Amino acid sequence: MQKKLSVLVVTSVLLSLSACGLLPERSDENKNVSASKLYADAQEEMDGGHYEAAIKLFERLESNYPFGTYAAQAQMEIAYAHYKAQDQAEALAAVERFIKLHPNHPQVDYMYYLRGLINFNDQIGFLSFIYAQDPTERDPKATREAFAAFKELVDKFPNSKYAPDSIARMNYLIDAMAEYEVHVANYYYRRGAYLAALNRAQNAVTQFSQATAREEALFIMIRCYDKLGMFDLRDDTQRIFAKNYPNSRFMGGKGSGDAPWWKFWAKAGPKPAPKDAVQ
Repeated sequence: MQKKLSVLVVTSVLLSLSACGLLPERSDENKNVSASKLYADAQEEMDGGHYEAAIKLFERLESNYPFGTYAAQAQMEIAYAHYKAQDQAEALAAVERFIKLHPNHPQVDYMYYLRGLINFNDQIGFLSFIYAQDPTERDPKATREAFAAFKELVDKFPNSKYAPDSIARMNYLIDAMAEYEVHVANYYYRRGAYLAALNRAQNAVTQFSQATAREEALFIMIRCYDKLGMFDLRDDTQRIFAKNYPNSRFMGGKGSGDAPWWKFWAKAGPKPAPKDAVQ
């Protein structure tokens, strides 16, 4: 009985192997698809917002046709798809790979621009919680990297169609970086770290002289100098402040003969602080 069972098992195995040999091999569904068809299918997935599916098709296109005209385009599309999928790490990696492989590509300026956009969107999210989050817990790294990416584009490709938008974003980022310095300066000031607050305010004034946050930075410097007993520097900075921002929201009693609210050392006495003034 045992011998018959063994023979039956062996026979079954042989039949199954034989059957497998008779079946056609499973073919790759995209193996014989043309490059144009793969690209069209990937674009259709992109248009539908199916970025992961699009990435897989673009990767298959690059793999199947590595030396074709579609390969470089597929690499750019992969970077863009990762960007749209909000996968910043993969998007940046794809951008860097393209720039390294195709430094002279006619559309390489777009990849520099995309690198800036990836970091720019990251810092937008970072700034969206600027008042809800402790300023010292925020990292402005993405802001600086976005600025550097846009600057590199403008420096290398001044005539690029992406240059004007890059310049506009750089101006925004300058304000963002200055505001970060001011927020950190306020953070230190509120905690009595006046020297640290002074240093951050000075950074905003010297590094970002055209930023709108420069006004508040100068105001913080005045307050810090006073707290530190550096009265000559306090008064010098106050004169610069008054000359450049005669109608500043941080000033009070202007034109009435009274001292500004913050100038508590004046004989006329302080004025109430405006609601939006730094506390």
